[in-house]
Amino acid sequence: MSRRDIPIKDGERRAVRAVVGYDRPLETFFAQVFETDADGEEDAFLWQGTFPGELPTPRSAIALIEPFCDVPADLAAALETDRLKTLAQQDSPGQAEAKRLLIRGEPAQPRPSEPKD
Repeated sequence: MSRRDIPIKDGERRAVRAVVGYDRPLETFFAQVFETDADGEEDAFLWQGTFPGELPTPRSAIALIEPFCDVPADLAAALETDRLKTLAQQDSPGQAEAKRLLIRGEPAQPRPSEPKD
């Protein structure tokens, strides 16, 4: 997973931090923008890219943070490079199991050392 902090625009009143990146297991880019809550803690008021393929391009993630950030001119290219660096990677057994359970709604598969019901 890549994760890049993006500078907030001068004069922006709500956003205190913004992040974009690429999530290889979900095969999606993501965008997060944070504000400070009443307790002084950071709280995401924008968080997209949590479902498989939700934000398919760097530009789709950048468009979400642009109203709050000074977006570097090379950010889209950098995010695409992050994605390309993951092409040869595969899910670990734990990631594959999580996808079956959480994303596809498939039942858990017994591990080879576990007895089957």
